[in-house]
Amino acid sequence: MNRTQSINSALGPLTFFALAIIGLFYVKWWPYYDRAFVAAAHHAIGQSILMRKAASPPAFSWNAAVGYAIAYGDAIWKALVLGLLLGSAVQALLPANWIARVLGRVGLGSALAGGLIAVPGMMCTCCAAPIVIGLREREASPGGAIAFWLGNSVLNPATLIFMGFVLGWNWVGLRLALGLLMVFGLGYLVNRMTGAREERAASPIESTVSNDSTGPFARWLRILARMSILLVPEYAMLVLLLGATRAWLFPHMGPEIGNGIGWILAFALAGTLFVIPTAGEVPIVQAMLALGVGGGPAGALLMTLAPISLPSLAMVAPSFRARILITITTAVVAFGIVGGLLAVRLQL
Repeated sequence: MNRTQSINSALGPLTFFALAIIGLFYVKWWPYYDRAFVAAAHHAIGQSILMRKAASPPAFSWNAAVGYAIAYGDAIWKALVLGLLLGSAVQALLPANWIARVLGRVGLGSALAGGLIAVPGMMCTCCAAPIVIGLREREASPGGAIAFWLGNSVLNPATLIFMGFVLGWNWVGLRLALGLLMVFGLGYLVNRMTGAREERAASPIESTVSNDSTGPFARWLRILARMSILLVPEYAMLVLLLGATRAWLFPHMGPEIGNGIGWILAFALAGTLFVIPTAGEVPIVQAMLALGVGGGPAGALLMTLAPISLPSLAMVAPSFRARILITITTAVVAFGIVGGLLAVRLQL
């Protein structure tokens, strides 16, 4: 190894960790520290992004699509940029064997590691997706990558604190108990499904850069550009679609939406598909409960709005076999149903 290669091999990881720490501090840690005091003082962290002060989302229209996309984009764009930077940096700046050593084994260990590494990330499901793609490109096990993906949003400590001050600590207990099972249980289940290290699907990102002989920083920029071109337009189109169809997924909110199993199932399905920014489920559930909606549907949304969404599923689709994503989607809906039934049972 010549001197230039030695310098690059040291600078790459240093750059990655500096970017992760500084980026997360600026985008997540410091803003959420301030927001926690707002939640404690006012028992609120803002209006529901789903319908603002109204009792139902706006009807299907182009204006509804654009309005939601603008509000959502304003909330997440910094985190999305950071996610793209980190997702590409994982592939270009870290030694190839680092990720495989920590997250590459098929078993409970990689699921535990993925979930724990996710906790300080605090990313929403879509902003974590580029990092998940990067981890899979670096031979993270499917279960380790899934645990990281789900853990970012489900085990987000800031969201749990907001939830406690806004909704009550009993809701935090429900989210945390089921969330731990979701993150680590599904991570382990996915690893059990693969049996051995799964052969990755050919990725359009990897196919153009895996044999790149340029330096790591040039390779980083190339992967970043490629990921942005492939992921962002598709992501934006699906956000517009969901913003336009909000009224189809979420009906007029009121006491008529009770704790029947039909409502719980409907809201579990809607929450699994819909896309929200980090901690967006907290004001949504708060607004629903204030309008008289039953605790069952609220509990279903509490468990399903954050972990995955239609846009994030589309983003990570090339990195996992279809049966894994179908299993994860079905399981998230099931966790939503269980969360709704427990909310009714515990009279939350």
